[in-house]
Amino acid sequence: MNRIIALALVLLSASSVFAADPANPEQERVFHAIGQNVYRSLSVFNLSQSEFDQVIQGVKDSYHGKKSDVDLNAYNAKIQELARARRKELGEKQAAAAKEFLDKAAQEKGAVKTSSGMVYFSLVEGKGESPAATDTVKVNYRGTLVDGTEFDSSYKRGKPLEFRLDAVIKCWTEGVQKMKPGGKARFVCPANLAYGDNGVGEMILPGATLDFEVELVGVKKAESLSKPASSAETSKAVK
Repeated sequence: MNRIIALALVLLSASSVFAADPANPEQERVFHAIGQNVYRSLSVFNLSQSEFDQVIQGVKDSYHGKKSDVDLNAYNAKIQELARARRKELGEKQAAAAKEFLDKAAQEKGAVKTSSGMVYFSLVEGKGESPAATDTVKVNYRGTLVDGTEFDSSYKRGKPLEFRLDAVIKCWTEGVQKMKPGGKARFVCPANLAYGDNGVGEMILPGATLDFEVELVGVKKAESLSKPASSAETSKAVK
């Protein structure tokens, strides 16, 4: 909640620092991006048009220094209470949409629904040995919500993600073990194999089913614990 207030302050301070300049399209895009970030933080409230108008009026009044009878310190608790209530409502709607999405995905060509409940699609068959849960893998991926909204992409960052396979959400631990290096797959992950009833961040709500396209770039096998250390390694360890 503090982040929402902070973003609103960023919006106000940015407006006061930069004068509007129609001849500077890049600056206009910066302001537009600020607005998008602020609204993303507000999305948990699932505002109606009239509620959104009231929020905008509050921003305008604050910007113009208009005295308000609303004490922010007194209302912070109410803001948090409203956020929790709206988030719960969204979560319930999310769960209904998630079930419909999962059921539909399971009927698609090439779909394999596993015993855990995830739906797996092999898009490109890789070569070599599949990773174990204790291996470190390098992947490229794109994640979307059931409405198609992208919430994360290593492709856009221009860098694959590297991690130990048993240190991520269960859906990934299971799904990536079915792949081989160079392969691509799609995972449709129910909430209990992803972020559960808590969600994460501002975009992944409680009960969210997630849709991933994953490319297994490489695998680094875990070193066997039973493998004896070489004499050189032993001498280094005792120094």
